Amino acid sequence: MNKPVHDMYPEANHDELSQQAFLRSFMVHLYEKVMPGNDILYHEKIVPQFEKELGRPPETRKEVREALNEQPFNQMWSSLMRTSQEMMYHTVRPSIERQMPALKEKAARLDNAVGSLTLDPDLEIPDYHTHADIHCKPGGYHTKTEDGDFLAGAEFDRTVNVYFHGKTGPLADDMGLSLATWIKENFPDLHPKSILDMGCTIGHSSVPYLDIFPGAEMHALDVAAPCLEYGHYRAKSLGKPVHFTQQNAEKTNFPDASFDLVVSHILMHETSHKALKNIVDECHRLLKPGGVMIHMDVVGATDPFGQYLCEWNAHYNNEPYMGGLQDENLAGLYADAGFPEQNFFMEQIESVHLPKTMPEIMKAKKAKGVVIGIGYYTIVGTQK
Repeated sequence: MNKPVHDMYPEANHDELSQQAFLRSFMVHLYEKVMPGNDILYHEKIVPQFEKELGRPPETRKEVREALNEQPFNQMWSSLMRTSQEMMYHTVRPSIERQMPALKEKAARLDNAVGSLTLDPDLEIPDYHTHADIHCKPGGYHTKTEDGDFLAGAEFDRTVNVYFHGKTGPLADDMGLSLATWIKENFPDLHPKSILDMGCTIGHSSVPYLDIFPGAEMHALDVAAPCLEYGHYRAKSLGKPVHFTQQNAEKTNFPDASFDLVVSHILMHETSHKALKNIVDECHRLLKPGGVMIHMDVVGATDPFGQYLCEWNAHYNNEPYMGGLQDENLAGLYADAGFPEQNFFMEQIESVHLPKTMPEIMKAKKAKGVVIGIGYYTIVGTQK
């Protein structure tokens, strides 16, 4: 997708667009044509082998991983998946570097009265962000090379479109739009005047809340300054007053009972066991009585094979906590933070954009009664 959807969106020239189109097609091919081979391999070879030798199927994702890692087909798939991820950054980054002077000029011309940006140069970046380049992105999302460097944010705006094959809408806002829409429908008495999005990256999931809940004050935090700075300019170009702040979600400087709604969109698996507990505790502190907390993430798989597919990202896509998150007792974690046990819920919600951008896949899934995986998001929430 090369049509500008906002003034800050980085475009691509002919050659760059061709490279990105190839990469997108390659990633779709891996997902639709190659990846299903793992399912066949697991159910037709690994499971029978376990039942023959041990009298049972695999019981843990570790057993599944160790068995599949011995299979040449799985080795090929893993290698190609990792290669495609690295190719994405090698393909997109030079295009962003080329455009940075022009993007900075565009940013300088934007209306400064829209939203706000508060950065903290002394903020300590948590080690779960610094000990590995998250998502295999060179330098991670927090690295700056100079003042005013928002390259990582601009790069994200382009790569998220490539990664999701353009299926999450022109503004890549499907997660936020889907969750905000669900909240409005399922909490009709909740009229949030103050909302916080934790781990917002560039605010692509934050912005939709202003459309679903007009008049609300929208705050968005992250530890990555380049993403926040770009997100601020991006939101201004869209005319959306988002207040971006560089903070660690584990401990913020907001007063007690500041928000009616606290959300995140695939933040949990980018943290750690200790950090997640701190974040949930902090959400409880920040919420007003009756306020709602919902985290959207890749959780809920109960079978070892499904959990293996999640954990694969921990080993090969630099998302170390993706496996550990599958073991978390989230209901217990929420209760320990002080939330009422009876208010806990984990649900699958339908995407807003994907039924339009992937109608055949969604139609087939609904016909089979499948409401998990692509086209659906897992949310884990509660009410104070």
